[in-house]
Amino acid sequence: MLRSYRVLAFSLASLACANAALADPPKSPAVSPARPKQVVLISFDAARDISQWQRSRALAKRTGAHFTYFLSCVFLLSPETRQDYAGPGKAAGKSNVGFGASKQDVADRLEQVRLAAAEGHDIGSHACGHFDGKAWSKADWLAEFASARRIFEKAYAINGIPEPADWHDFAHHALVGFRAPYLSTGKALYEALPEAGFQYDASGVSNGPAVPPTLNGTTRFALPLIPEGAKAKPVVAMDYNLYVRHSSGTEKLAMAGEFTERAYQAFRAAFEAQYNGKRLPLELGFHFTLMNNGAYWNALERFAGEVCVKADVECISFRDYVERQRAGQAQASVGG
Repeated sequence: MLRSYRVLAFSLASLACANAALADPPKSPAVSPARPKQVVLISFDAARDISQWQRSRALAKRTGAHFTYFLSCVFLLSPETRQDYAGPGKAAGKSNVGFGASKQDVADRLEQVRLAAAEGHDIGSHACGHFDGKAWSKADWLAEFASARRIFEKAYAINGIPEPADWHDFAHHALVGFRAPYLSTGKALYEALPEAGFQYDASGVSNGPAVPPTLNGTTRFALPLIPEGAKAKPVVAMDYNLYVRHSSGTEKLAMAGEFTERAYQAFRAAFEAQYNGKRLPLELGFHFTLMNNGAYWNALERFAGEVCVKADVECISFRDYVERQRAGQAQASVGG
């Protein structure tokens, strides 16, 4: 009887070994696909003050970031040459934001444009006179765009400043992006943009970070609403909107430190939500004006100094983003 049990045990063990030999080998743990880098898009409107050009370029060098500067063309005209510009329905020499302070001021600004472009930054158009174009026709927008391009390309000649040899070719191809003054848009603008040769527009506002769509050949970026303050109320991710939120658009110097911290926390929270989530592009907009004693620039410098240096974060320009997307689409089309 004992021998029978031994035979049975041996048979079962042999069967188990045979089944083990026939079973599939253990699979390797599934490898998760690499997450895309978090993209941060930082831009500046108007681009007037020379010291802010220098400050922003220094920030870029410290952090490896590339920015977009939306330049108002009136800052490439001196008081003597301001008559070279007339906005739609406006008299010549009129502008909501003034003009360059002098011929030398214009020359200094042109040099900053050249240096920024050489460093890999994107020079976009903010039109000219900073007028609200929501009621403009397509023809009005095309006229404003033509003024902006003409003044940009011929700024040296218009002002009687010696022109660098490489300026004409650069200036002729530089302005591929646009942001409307006051973020004021309409059907006529979006009809005019592709005809005027713009590859992207950054005039929109969205409920949150989003992948920009491309419509009629124009990639449309939008500044997102981001939570801000103790109650996390949404605000457009731009310094001016924070300025209005914090101090009703008036200077409160004694509270500048508090406003800096609030802005930084809003930027950082919006970043973390994407960095730890879907990694949608995050846009932040600024001006060269130092509102509330520079609170929002101080917050930007702290923010960029922390996030743009991360290995899995890219602080790039709108132009960089569009070129990458279009290159990827072209490659996919060829591969298909």
